[in-house]
Amino acid sequence: MELADRTNGDDSQWNGVEDTIDDPEEVRVIFCALDSFSQYAKTAHLNCTHLRRHAFYALPQAHWQMLAKPPFSYLDTLDRVDDAIESNAELARIIVKFGLQSFGVLGTSSKDELGMPEEWSGVAKFNDLDKARSTIRQFYRDWSAEGAVERDACYGPVYRALDAEKVRYPDRQQMKVLVPGAGLGRLVFDLCRTGYHIEGNEISYHQLLASSYILNSTEKAGQHTIFPWIHSFSNHQSRDNQFKSYQIPDIHPQTTLAETKGIGSMQMCGADFLCLYGDEAHKDAYDAVAAVFFLDTAPNLIRYLEVIRNCLKPGGVLINVGPLLWHWENHVPSHNGYDGDGDSDENNSLGIGDPGSFELTDDEVVALVQEMGFIVEKRETGLRAPYVQDSNSMLQTVYNVSHWIARKPDIGFEIKAEV
Repeated sequence: MELADRTNGDDSQWNGVEDTIDDPEEVRVIFCALDSFSQYAKTAHLNCTHLRRHAFYALPQAHWQMLAKPPFSYLDTLDRVDDAIESNAELARIIVKFGLQSFGVLGTSSKDELGMPEEWSGVAKFNDLDKARSTIRQFYRDWSAEGAVERDACYGPVYRALDAEKVRYPDRQQMKVLVPGAGLGRLVFDLCRTGYHIEGNEISYHQLLASSYILNSTEKAGQHTIFPWIHSFSNHQSRDNQFKSYQIPDIHPQTTLAETKGIGSMQMCGADFLCLYGDEAHKDAYDAVAAVFFLDTAPNLIRYLEVIRNCLKPGGVLINVGPLLWHWENHVPSHNGYDGDGDSDENNSLGIGDPGSFELTDDEVVALVQEMGFIVEKRETGLRAPYVQDSNSMLQTVYNVSHWIARKPDIGFEIKAEV
């Protein structure tokens, strides 16, 4: 599913979903995502406050009465959590509304009653519900002013690498960059704003629906208030910290693009990366691929690298920033009847669902990149990168990410390694 692009002088929106999708399985996945946002409030109230109230009143009476009074006021805390959930739910519900409008289920009038179609109401599974909660929290990282610290840590090396490419090859026209695993679209947006022609790719409809709303349909900066830390009661130094709120988006995307000179263009493709970019139509198409927290989503990293090698122009660069939290570890994809004897049928590839998986160390990843024909020009390790991290939490989880730049060889390019 390919989404419309937004270019300088083009009034078209960066649409989140097409209004006609023929694949019944894809329709099911989309409505499961929409339903999970629709159910966010109910699920969050149940897990965060309802069950805690039951557990609270199960305490000895003298104990819960003590905790109900200042300085603890535990029941008041649960009421505050409920209020914060409702603030998050306003964002979740409006994502549902604009998603349903994209499919023609709702009209475009703000007065249209919001509601999931009866046949799709309640279809979201646990994994869908968890993704909805995670997506709301991720707005802190990509679209709050305070999240700039996290963005700088992960996106900064990409900006610097692309700037170096422009300096190195000043005669190039505007660079075309692919961002796989584009998430909520901030890297795509910021690179477009600075003059690059950007194509983002994302397989998650939770991310696609949310990014489409934030980029196309918000009315102003700071329109929504989110409370990303309320879903857990652990490792808070104070209640004020647990209830810290953030305004999103930190900028109004459409106004920002309209007021910026020399912007590039952006386009989003919602599809399996392996299925979309490994074909002849995408061969030698991009000057750079920016892989941020992406390569470790691969069950088979060789397939990822083959596709990246296919779609990069000769002399193009793969810019990697990320950890190695292998997403398929202990969750081996189905073999679908394939027993490993002989070659799998590439003409009938299931993309990320193809059989087999493996996990490598960072040194082995770099060795594999070289084995696949890339020339590693630069490598840094130990770059500290928090990910949707409460900086005041008593538990700090920070990735020491790997950053490297690898070039697809081309006759005439002078390669300078800085490993």
